[in-house]
Amino acid sequence: MEPGGTKRGAGEVAAAEPRSKLPRPAPSLPTAAALYAGPFPFYRRPSQLGCFSLDAQRRYRGDARALRYYRPPANGQRPDFDLRDGYPERYRPRDEEAREGLDHLLRWLLEHRGGLEGGPGWLAGAIVTWRGHLTKLLTTPYERQEGWQLAASRFQGTLYLSEVETPAARAQRLSRPPLLRELMYMGYKFEQYMCADKPGGSPDPSGEVNTNVAFCSVLRSRLGSHPLLFSGEVDCTDPQAPSPEPPACYVELKTSKEMHSPAQWRSFYRHKLLKWWAQSFLLGVPSVVAGFRNPEGFVCSLKTFPTMQMFEHVRNDRDGWNPSVCMNFCAAFLSFAQNTVVQDDPRLVHLFSWEPGGPVTVSVHRDAPPVFLPT
Repeated sequence: MEPGGTKRGAGEVAAAEPRSKLPRPAPSLPTAAALYAGPFPFYRRPSQLGCFSLDAQRRYRGDARALRYYRPPANGQRPDFDLRDGYPERYRPRDEEAREGLDHLLRWLLEHRGGLEGGPGWLAGAIVTWRGHLTKLLTTPYERQEGWQLAASRFQGTLYLSEVETPAARAQRLSRPPLLRELMYMGYKFEQYMCADKPGGSPDPSGEVNTNVAFCSVLRSRLGSHPLLFSGEVDCTDPQAPSPEPPACYVELKTSKEMHSPAQWRSFYRHKLLKWWAQSFLLGVPSVVAGFRNPEGFVCSLKTFPTMQMFEHVRNDRDGWNPSVCMNFCAAFLSFAQNTVVQDDPRLVHLFSWEPGGPVTVSVHRDAPPVFLPT
């Protein structure tokens, strides 16, 4: 195959054209859900390779210091969590202008690539990315609002995928209304009420909410024929979990507004639960614990959603989502990316762009943003 070529389907002929400096972008990839119905593809149970923490100054720490321990209210005790407490005076949001790309994950990889299971050759065939980027791919066939851009570069065989903020997402972030900023705080505040810093400890909601701090799990999996190495932020571990092995001991914490009608629940199952499922399923997190908040910002009830049972809520809803469609589309995108990015060159970026209602398209860039692999 030509160094800059792309694999072509039967019947497509490469036109004789002058060799330019940049490879020719591939065709586009359709995203309609109906195209990806069918059996669920192979997905290897994710296994944790390691972890790292980001501290209060957002510095990388190659250990589990930021891991917190799940400590829900005692049985029968009603939660009474004031999610507005401490806002804004005890809130330290991280700097969203800082473009981190894959940097923290790459640092972990540099420190551990010698000891990866599967040997040094395994990484050369793998795709490396953040779990959040894969979540966006999984939900694409059902997403009606927000587009995305993923930059891809190949280096020493490995395909790296890193999200690029779309102009629309940036504009939205910079004009975020105060209510939305407070809602973001409330999600983090809920974690503070539900987690302790030590096993057997008690939650301390009197401290500040600092969103620089994060505990990240690094996992290995495989989707179809694509070996994956990815990292995702984990809220907490459950010391009482039936299986102490990560990721089976991890718990995802979420907040949502209280619901009062079947129509509200239906909308919740169709939209929010899809994102919760995608996020938790990819990482192998067995359940999501949701705190339902009233209009005054107090959590009045908790509900546990086991990840493997989320689909049951929409199985008979003709406007619902299907896990097979999500995973088949993700596998198709990974094949599309692998076949499009054939040149091994960290200064060369293929930018995959998608807007709701359209196909995924590709543009090619060299030596300028969106180049994301550090020298």
